[in-house]
Amino acid sequence: MTIPVWVNGELIDPARATVSVFDHGLMVGDGVFETIKIVNGESFALTRHLDRLTLSAQRMDLPDPDVSAIADGIAKCLAEAPAWPLGRIRVTYTSGPGPLGSDRGDQGTTSVVIVDEQKPFPAAANVVVVPWPRNERGALSGVKSTSYGDNAKALAFAKARGGGEAIFGNLAGNLCEGTGSNVFLVHGGRLITPTLESGCLAGVTRALTLEWCGGVEEDVPLSAIYEAEEAFLTSTTRDIQPIGLVDDTSLPVAPGPVTAEAMKIFADRSATDLNP
Repeated sequence: MTIPVWVNGELIDPARATVSVFDHGLMVGDGVFETIKIVNGESFALTRHLDRLTLSAQRMDLPDPDVSAIADGIAKCLAEAPAWPLGRIRVTYTSGPGPLGSDRGDQGTTSVVIVDEQKPFPAAANVVVVPWPRNERGALSGVKSTSYGDNAKALAFAKARGGGEAIFGNLAGNLCEGTGSNVFLVHGGRLITPTLESGCLAGVTRALTLEWCGGVEEDVPLSAIYEAEEAFLTSTTRDIQPIGLVDDTSLPVAPGPVTAEAMKIFADRSATDLNP
């Protein structure tokens, strides 16, 4: 079954879908995106994701995306797709065609929606700390930008070493985030996640975990991940995933009692409200 994609207001067969070779999303990574979970054929936390898409665009000085049109595009794509138990929606929004350089063009923005099935993540994650820090003072710090070269390189580094996710520190030497996830630690029985000032993305699942499961936002040194009593990753398509191994260091238990309780609360709450 071929599932249409949505490009600038039109449903198109993927084999015929095109964007300009001059599009700045391709040329210089000048765009933003969102990944939204599909649960049994329906989107999860759609409002939060579209709000963050708008915020990311504003922080990059892009025009506000037409989120009503994008939501309609998502609905049309989902109507053509099977009711997957787990899937993902990819929304990409760029500054559109531009010149061969960093200057933006004036031909209008590009919006794309793609839906696909998502395989479940392993029961526990092995993570690898990478040697390149996030710049928490950078212009794109905390922005879900299409400039994902750092993440692609870091994830390849982690996978070459047997990991499923890469973990970044920041320039201050503190724990930051994964390539596509936020990180939570348990120290002294306390559930902790790095502050947004660390340079991490304001993850939707991160926010829901804090709201539903408690925990505090606190800057901790990168070394704290090796010393954690428990740790887990959060992201749109993995929800809460325990961490079992950090580089060559095995954590005491995965999941531990705090993580297991958070997983249960998140599963229960998300099952009763698809747009929290």
